[in-house]
Amino acid sequence: MMKYGKVPGVEEPVSRIGQGLMMVSTDKQDWTNELLDGVFELGINVFDSSHIYGGGDCDRAFGRWVRSRGIREKVVMLDKCAHHNAERRRVTPADITEDLHVCLDHLAFDCIDLFVMHRDDPSVPVGPIVEVMNEHIRSGRIQAYGGSNWSHRRVADANEYAEQHGLVPFAVSSPNFSLAEMIAEPWGECASISGPENADARKWYAEHDVALFPWSSLARGFFSGQWDRTKMENATPEQQEEIAVRCFRSADNLKRLDRCWELAKEKGLTVPQIATAYVMSYPLNIFALIGVYKQEEARQNVEAMDVQLTEQEMAWLDLRRDER
Repeated sequence: MMKYGKVPGVEEPVSRIGQGLMMVSTDKQDWTNELLDGVFELGINVFDSSHIYGGGDCDRAFGRWVRSRGIREKVVMLDKCAHHNAERRRVTPADITEDLHVCLDHLAFDCIDLFVMHRDDPSVPVGPIVEVMNEHIRSGRIQAYGGSNWSHRRVADANEYAEQHGLVPFAVSSPNFSLAEMIAEPWGECASISGPENADARKWYAEHDVALFPWSSLARGFFSGQWDRTKMENATPEQQEEIAVRCFRSADNLKRLDRCWELAKEKGLTVPQIATAYVMSYPLNIFALIGVYKQEEARQNVEAMDVQLTEQEMAWLDLRRDER
């Protein structure tokens, strides 16, 4: 059964699992509608997009689905802005504002619930960013804001500025987080809070009221159930370029994968369900983002929410202990 949480600034309860929208399009509107109907039927009400996905077409397709069902007040839209381009790094108040108006136009919405910067530029002061996001909150164009691929230190700096100036702070952060430790970036300037080296980031998020919307909680398919140690170790040259292999195949991650398969077999679950349960059982305010193509895939993720792993199982899966 779906579980829900609260995100400061957002009126609706927010499902603990969110659906990404990279696969939807207006060219496949009927298929898009069928997929989103199925996901929504399971209780998933938060949807993750970006102004760059499909050149804006993913937003258009999602907006059409929402309007055709008359459910704008029942969904929570997480849309992203300020992605870098070939010319420059676009994390500025002007770029944020421009992308916001583009997203609103593509969606045909009056307001975006969660407006999140897709990338960061640490050379840009946090003050003007916090100021412009607050301007858009006051205008009613957004309800809350945050950053994707921002380090926890930058989020802390931004929220300190907000507190000092009586402004609304970051409500959400969207880094990578999964059972697997990222060994190479899938794309430039990604931020991850997975693995032992990011324990300080997880500690900070545990101590502060910032909701986490982690991407690639199955490590881009590493825990999809399509891979085991043998297949990973014998990946073809073409497969070695896949993100699951290139960014996550390591000795430690293979041990984690082995243990995932073992625990899944013992519990009568799938590998994706164990990997999802690991993320959802972690003591953080987590709203995991998935990107399924079929309702049944979403159903398995929702069912994983009922699997509460013990601390011993969690520590065994992530190699903090050898026995459970």
